[in-house]
Amino acid sequence: MHSSNPKLPERSHKGLVLIVDDVPDNLAVLHDALDEAGYTVLVATDGASALQRAAQAEPDIVLLDAVMPGIDGFEVARRMKAGPETAHIPIVFMTGLTDTEHVLAAFDAGGVDYVTKPIRPPEVLARMAAHMQAARQARQARNALDAYGHATLAVRLEGPGARLVWQTPLARRWLPGYFDIAPGEVPEALRGWLQQAAAGRDVRPLSTARGARQLVATLQGRTVDEDWLVVLREVSDAATVEATMQAFGLTLRESEVLYWVVKGKTNRDIGDILGSSPATVKKHLERIYEKLGVETRTAAASMAMQRVRELNPA
Repeated sequence: MHSSNPKLPERSHKGLVLIVDDVPDNLAVLHDALDEAGYTVLVATDGASALQRAAQAEPDIVLLDAVMPGIDGFEVARRMKAGPETAHIPIVFMTGLTDTEHVLAAFDAGGVDYVTKPIRPPEVLARMAAHMQAARQARQARNALDAYGHATLAVRLEGPGARLVWQTPLARRWLPGYFDIAPGEVPEALRGWLQQAAAGRDVRPLSTARGARQLVATLQGRTVDEDWLVVLREVSDAATVEATMQAFGLTLRESEVLYWVVKGKTNRDIGDILGSSPATVKKHLERIYEKLGVETRTAAASMAMQRVRELNPA
């Protein structure tokens, strides 16, 4: 039952439960009841280790003591809900505080339910099962979106800022790759785009590019919690880039530059897309002109478009 071993136990088919309580007797009662019911159980006796275990193990549900020394249960819940890796995990508070303000504080911190002490294991098991089933269905829905190539995320606007409430694994992989952000951050461009939508403006899909790949964000409306639901899809013109490479004897980077010239982008735009300076783009263009036997940007774009049409007749 002790949590000193950092190795995670295998998750049983019933699920993995994290119990957080600073009173050993409470842990023992719940641990025995959950273990007997077929759950895999992890324990933490303080807020800091609870956050670490939740991030490491991603339990199916957390039973969280509200009042603990150091980081209390309310703050643990707020931090879990602020992290996209743990935001989806349902939290059931365990408290001896039944005053209205404490109950409201539990829900305000992100709890889905609460049980009062002394703990009655049958009641806890019944409530857990309901919340775990709902969370599992939501997770399956998000995974299904991934399976169809749609990365999805929910973003909550908070004044001038924004935070990710949840995201699918595909979104977690794409966002840092396109926006050079840390996992879990909301890109500045995406935040500004959503703030325009919140202000009542009509917003077009947001597009950003890396090489010949583009990430397109489309607004899907609001969730029941009034968060903004965004669907991402990746568009790749790698085949076109490959074709121009072969046709004109270009390097990959030269072909990418030519691709964006055809799209009407300036040297500065292309530099931003490819992560280089306008001067570097200009040098690539000079070599492209030489290889294509042309002298102008317009002529290079025209020759490239003609070649693509020959390779991909309508």
